[in-house]
Amino acid sequence: MVASQSKKSIEQVVKYADMFSAMGTEPRLRIVQLLLSAHPDGLVVGEIQEELAIPKSTLSHHLDKLKAEDLVHVRRESTFLHYTANAEALQELLQFLYAECCTRNKAVKPEQIVQICK
Repeated sequence: MVASQSKKSIEQVVKYADMFSAMGTEPRLRIVQLLLSAHPDGLVVGEIQEELAIPKSTLSHHLDKLKAEDLVHVRRESTFLHYTANAEALQELLQFLYAECCTRNKAVKPEQIVQICK
């Protein structure tokens, strides 16, 4: 393997590990799941807070962590912060796992993944 490919591979693993870590708490995973269910429109902070019953200061911390890892996008609408799931980043993360488990060594059959998602 060429050194530059190895470095790129290591950087990708670090990036994906950070993304998984950001989603590695129950509240953050629930936030991502909720934002995916509201995709592509997303939700304002108050709607997320109401749906998940997370205190405002705690919710802000969780959203900041998800934003820092590019798992969510935020835009200001007047006085409201509107959050959406970064579907492209999540797709990239899933493709990383899929490449290893379903194509190279067939640890999981691709059709099982599709059935799980239905």
